[in-house]
Amino acid sequence: MADQVSEQTTNRLSLYLRFLNDLDTNGVRTVSSKILAAQFGLNAALIRKDLSHFGDLGVRGVGYVVKDLRQRLRRILGLDRRLNVAIIGAGNLGFALADYPGFRQEGFRIVALFDTVRAKVGLSSRLGVRIHDIRDLKRVSRRVGITIAVIAVPTGAAQVVVNTVVDAGIKAVLNFAPGALRVPRDVKLKSVDLTVSLESLSFHLARGEGARA
Repeated sequence: MADQVSEQTTNRLSLYLRFLNDLDTNGVRTVSSKILAAQFGLNAALIRKDLSHFGDLGVRGVGYVVKDLRQRLRRILGLDRRLNVAIIGAGNLGFALADYPGFRQEGFRIVALFDTVRAKVGLSSRLGVRIHDIRDLKRVSRRVGITIAVIAVPTGAAQVVVNTVVDAGIKAVLNFAPGALRVPRDVKLKSVDLTVSLESLSFHLARGEGARA
C-alpha cells in the first residue's frame, strides 16, 4: 500500500490530521470532504481520493466522523507508536529542534543529540536532551531504538554524517543541510532547504513589485 501512495498524498494526510485535531479539540463531530477541501484550497474529489487509498473511511450522508478519521490517520501515518528521534549536530539549529515542544505533542521523542566536538559531549539541551559523541551513534541507537535521524550540520559534513547514520542502521533521515545527499534505496531521505524556500518567497515578492512598477 505504501508504494502505491504518492508523497504528495502523504503530505496532505498530515495537513488533514492537523485540521482534524483542531476540529476534535473544538468538539466538532463530523466533517465533509467539501469542508476539508475549502480549508486547504483543494478539490473535494482529491480529498476523497486521498482517503480512499486506505479503505472506505467515510459515512454515506454524513461525511467523516472526526474522531474516527483522526485515529485512522494517526495509524496510517504511524503516529500511534512512539518514534525516537536523534539530532545530529548540537549547534543553534540542533538545540532549537531538540527543544521544540511540537515534536513531543505528535509522538516524536527527541532522545539524543550527537556532535563531533568533544567539549560538547555530556552536556544537555535546555530541556535535557543529552549530547553524545557521533562515534557512539550506532551503540546509542541500538540501546534506545532510534528510528529517525535529523541532520543539522554544515553542508561540508553532511554526507559523512549521513553515511554514519546509515551505518548505524537508521532508515529514515530528515536533512536540513543544503545540497544533495546520497543514501541507499532502503533509506528514506527528506530534505528541508531553508535557503530554497526563502528564495522562492523572494521570487514572489519580486514578481509583485514588478507588477506594480
